[in-house]
Amino acid sequence: MPITDSPPTLDPLAAQHWLLVAPAASPWLHEEVASRMLDRLQWVKLQPQTWAHWGALRGGLKAHALLLEKYPKALTFVAETNPRFVSIAMTKTRLPWWNLKRWQQKIKHGLPPPASVDMLWANMALHEAADPQALLAQWHQALATNGFLMFSCLGPDSVIELRELYAALGWPPAGHDLTDMHDWGDMLVQTGFAEPVMDMERITLTFETPARLLAELVELGRNFHPARFAGLRTRRWKLRLEQAINERVPRDAQGRLCLSFEIIYGHALKPLPRVKLSALSSVSMQDMRSMLKGSSAALK
Repeated sequence: MPITDSPPTLDPLAAQHWLLVAPAASPWLHEEVASRMLDRLQWVKLQPQTWAHWGALRGGLKAHALLLEKYPKALTFVAETNPRFVSIAMTKTRLPWWNLKRWQQKIKHGLPPPASVDMLWANMALHEAADPQALLAQWHQALATNGFLMFSCLGPDSVIELRELYAALGWPPAGHDLTDMHDWGDMLVQTGFAEPVMDMERITLTFETPARLLAELVELGRNFHPARFAGLRTRRWKLRLEQAINERVPRDAQGRLCLSFEIIYGHALKPLPRVKLSALSSVSMQDMRSMLKGSSAALK
């Protein structure tokens, strides 16, 4: 994926390197967003018989357990694309051997086959993708016809306080430019999804000290902007950054530092395939089966 001037303005090599160093655990913010995304399932009437959790280890294991309870009879795919996380996810998403529910659960570890799942759940993964359009295409391919996608990601106003601080000090960007929800909706349609529903909210986290604020950001991700600082920063520079945060970042009524995150939520369906007619048209066997199944259901 080439570096572009429009969001997401990220360096794909930096995004790929993050996979090598990302903590093998879900940060507090990811778990909180996952719980809010779970609330949105009350508006979805479709009951998946098969579903996939994309990036479960970073996406939220508490939410994963609640999804297993919500769909106890469904076949579940735990899909980890980060090779470092595969074995860890296998351990953490399985109940202990002595728990009887373990033998009732139907869980597979690995990427789902094409057109195999009724729901694809992806929490806080899309904004870290080196090629987000390709990732959307992967999700579309994994979904069965009439299946649905549930996802969340960071929006462009995330950590606006640090972005403004860096700009005021004349430093390179504090983070790559993130895609807004309207552009995600357009990309969903371009990928082949239908009826995208997008919404957003802001979550403000508070911190006692600049050091604790920076430690939280280290767990959440990295700066993928192509124009970010080159090379490693010194300890002296970090002390200057902490001092600037202490002086310039807003505080709440209790005196704690405030950092805001824009959270985007998305929902979309995979419709019946549409065939573009021409003098000579070709249809894959998979799409043909989907269209025939849809036609049969419509006649009943």
